[in-house]
Amino acid sequence: MSLKHAILVMLDQKPHSGYDLLQQFKESVGYFWNAKHQQIYRQLKILHDEELIAFQSEIQSGKPDKKIYAITQQGKDELLRWLKEPVATNKINDALLVKIYGADSAPIEDIASEIERHIEIHQNTLNYLLALEKKYLSLSSNEQLNFRYPYLTLRRGILGEEAWLRWAEEATQLFKK
Repeated sequence: MSLKHAILVMLDQKPHSGYDLLQQFKESVGYFWNAKHQQIYRQLKILHDEELIAFQSEIQSGKPDKKIYAITQQGKDELLRWLKEPVATNKINDALLVKIYGADSAPIEDIASEIERHIEIHQNTLNYLLALEKKYLSLSSNEQLNFRYPYLTLRRGILGEEAWLRWAEEATQLFKK
């Protein structure tokens, strides 16, 4: 997947400013797709140049005008084309796994400490995702229906974090032997 298509998906749901998109990446899709401020704004310019999105300027008092981006029909066509394409399976590059793979070359306490640090990060992420799930489950049935596909991605994030934490427990036990 490309950032281009992630942005098109979000703009297909609702027009957003660049800042709104950044917040969406941080709060909604950030557990499975990340983007930095500069990447988003660079991609918005490209999408606009390709006529896949358009914008309207919103006047702000004491600030530069805010651009509100919306997907165009050409953008919807591109999004539909992409949605029909098969995607490659996800490959990971995980520096922690490389460190563990080479753990015989370093003091085991250093690797174990690094795993503990990651456990805290993953536990915090899981707690955040579980809080999002709690909000979703508190919605009415109709509201839940409107968010069923984002909920599927949320469930994947939750299960992924839970699996990572189970693996880390196994790794921690092995390091203690």
